[in-house]
Amino acid sequence: MNAINSKAVNAVLTGVSAIFLLCSCTQEQQNIISRDIQNWTGTNGVLEVYAGDKLVRRFLNIDKLSTAMGTQDSAPRPYRYGYGVLDENLNFVADSNEKKVYFEIGDYASNSLFFENPH
Repeated sequence: MNAINSKAVNAVLTGVSAIFLLCSCTQEQQNIISRDIQNWTGTNGVLEVYAGDKLVRRFLNIDKLSTAMGTQDSAPRPYRYGYGVLDENLNFVADSNEKKVYFEIGDYASNSLFFENPH
């Protein structure tokens, strides 16, 4: 077998092994792997916060939302946080005068929507 065929066989075997390992994972393990890949590659998330049916805040260019964890007990807290550009004029564009800010959203009192930016 020449070197090119050997490399191709190794690549195929590696791919098949990866697929087999992924298929044998539970759904939660697959979700964790997916989140890890997204954390590495980044996403272009948008967070919209509503008061009733009215949009009141929009954050752009969010890489991820994180769940807060307690410092003493490591238990998850009832809010998420992240960093994003505050879209002050709600035009769906990170304008030059709009800055990246830290934000928190509560799990219980928040009417919000997080999604990947389609633009």
